[in-house]
Order: sequence, then structure tokens, then C-alpha cells
Amino acid sequence: MTNVLYIEKRTLSMTQLRKALLLSSAMIGIAFLAILDIVPQEVAQFSPFLLLALFSGAWLRRDCSCNLLKRGAA
Repeated sequence: MTNVLYIEKRTLSMTQLRKALLLSSAMIGIAFLAILDIVPQEVAQFSPFLLLALFSGAWLRRDCSCNLLKRGAA
């Protein structure tokens, strides 16, 4: 039983790592596109905040209290 829990925990952490890497690569990509003048500077300036708001699962835990999709008893 312990081995199964370890594997599940490791799978969840790897998924969290992938989400964080995807989010950071999207931020770097938008910054690179702004350097090449493909994306306007104003859009690139506020895009990290927008990405953090849209993909909050990448930087918040799965069982956090800020999860809007999770229905919990008050």
C-alpha cells in the first residue's frame, strides 16, 4: 500500500512540474515575441499576470482553498 501511495504522490508532483514548466516557457515565449515586435509591448507587459490568472493550477496546489471548481462544504 505504501508503494502505491508513493507512486501516486510522485505522479502528482511530476504533473505539477510540467505545468510550471509550461507556464514559464509561455512567459518566456511571449517575452521573446515582444523583443521581435510581434507582440505589442503593452500586451507583453501584462501577459505574465494574465497567464497566472488563467492557469492558476500551475502555481497553486491542487487542493487549495482558492480552487473555484471544487465544491466544498462550508
